[in-house]
Amino acid sequence: MSKKIAVIIKDRQDEAIRMSIGLTLMDDSVDVFLLDRDLVKTKDNELNIETLDEMDIKTYSNIEGCTESAYIPTATMARELLSYDHILPY
Repeated sequence: MSKKIAVIIKDRQDEAIRMSIGLTLMDDSVDVFLLDRDLVKTKDNELNIETLDEMDIKTYSNIEGCTESAYIPTATMARELLSYDHILPY
């Protein structure tokens, strides 16, 4: 039975994105929530960000005007997180 997993990223974005992709290996549904920042493309994580898109991993941020992720207010994010089977802070 597949699980619904939320990964909350505050720091170490590169490593958290790589780990989020790895969580899909068991056919679990993974969503990424970025706190107080947008998804930043760097030389180290550019391929991983492209893989997020290819694997249909949705990314959300509580910052309006984000270019790489969908905006979701913090209060709404908190309510949405209640529907996940596992929440992994990173």
